[in-house]
Amino acid sequence: MPLTTLIRDSRALATLAVPLILTQLAQVALTTTDTVMMGMLSTADLAAGGLAIVLFNQLRTMGVGLVTSVGNQIAAAAARAETEQDAGTSPAAGCESGDEVRGIVRAALAVATLAGIAGAVLMLLIGQALTFLGQEADVVDRAQTMLLALAPGLLPCLWFQAIRQFTVGMRRPQALLQITVASVAVNAGINWLLIHGTWGLPKLGLPGVGVATSLVYLLTFLALYLSAKQDPVLGPLLSVNLAKADRPTVRRLIRLGIPIAATYGSEAGFFSVTALMAGSFGSAALAAHTAVNQLVYIVFQVAVGLSHAASINVSRELALDRPENALRIKNTALACAGAVMVVVGIVYVTLPGLVLSPFFDTGSARDAQAVSIATHLLLVIMVLQFFDCAQNIGVGLLRGLDDTKSGFRITLIGYWLIGLPAAWLLGYAAGLHTLGIWLGLLAGLAATAVLLLRRYSASLRTKFTVEGAVPAT
Repeated sequence: MPLTTLIRDSRALATLAVPLILTQLAQVALTTTDTVMMGMLSTADLAAGGLAIVLFNQLRTMGVGLVTSVGNQIAAAAARAETEQDAGTSPAAGCESGDEVRGIVRAALAVATLAGIAGAVLMLLIGQALTFLGQEADVVDRAQTMLLALAPGLLPCLWFQAIRQFTVGMRRPQALLQITVASVAVNAGINWLLIHGTWGLPKLGLPGVGVATSLVYLLTFLALYLSAKQDPVLGPLLSVNLAKADRPTVRRLIRLGIPIAATYGSEAGFFSVTALMAGSFGSAALAAHTAVNQLVYIVFQVAVGLSHAASINVSRELALDRPENALRIKNTALACAGAVMVVVGIVYVTLPGLVLSPFFDTGSARDAQAVSIATHLLLVIMVLQFFDCAQNIGVGLLRGLDDTKSGFRITLIGYWLIGLPAAWLLGYAAGLHTLGIWLGLLAGLAATAVLLLRRYSASLRTKFTVEGAVPAT
């Protein structure tokens, strides 16, 4: 790809990706704030709270997967409406396009409601089973109270995600950033009040973090809904009347969403299992794993923003019958992600103490073992993050083709048939403990990234070979 073309395509991708990346980073600041405040309580609270957040994120991620295709469906519907308008189609066609978007929004909220209720119940059941998964008794007790506080927040969290996909599909995500940034400050304030019991509030300690998180999810959903309702473009299309949700549309979103949820769940489950493996080596290993996993999660948001933007753009380009642009989007997204990963990797290597200081007292003997483990893990994630970003972009590109099943099949191979066995062999058989687990993670993510990106290129060429629109390279 010529440099001028890459620069032009990068600017076009950044128009949608940058607000999404900043929104993702602001969202991860919520869990980062939670992690930092848990670390201020004690290493045991950090280990238990980190485990609870991993499990919450597992179910939240799968719920988000169920509504992720909403953005692609709305982007395609909006692109078709633009084509009809440019072609001078009758006003009735535009009205039908608006009805289509409203129907998708209602169906998305219905799916989010079902997923939120089921996920909350499952979260509590998993909490009761932690005792049988090799975790220390004190960690289990603390994690269960945290999960009880987090469970109610799953429902408004998924409502927020459904409306978010609507705004992204309509290419109007700007309010997302403002709302999410504000939620970071609100979350930190409520965390502090409930952890320490100031201003006459009860002193909840670790569970206060979970209560604060649930409240913030509710407030952000309400803020995004009101913002979208007041938008002159989005407002007329935003319908929350779930009783009018079209069952065929609900079924279509579920059909597309289940493989996405399974793909996201496969990845999150991969990380959840490795967290349990790290916990088997003691609370210091689990605390180090939690801190480093949070760092990976922060950087991963760049890939999430690029993946969503690339996916929406692929759906749009195909709806506009421009498949050659859809193929070029892959290289643009990977180039942008790679540039960011190089910068972050340099920071990990040159300033490890600064990177870990938000999570540990690096000069304290109490945290010395956890800091030592985490410092070695930084060298692994410097490489791992490249493949983690690439595989997420690959999933998004395939979603733009409405191919949500291939991603799931490929992640099963990459994570569970390659990554997990490698993590077990290196962590336990080779005696590398937490370092070995993360090397296994690296192997699984690398395999997944290669397979996903190859599948996208092959699928796009195969799909449009007849038209001759896609170049051979």
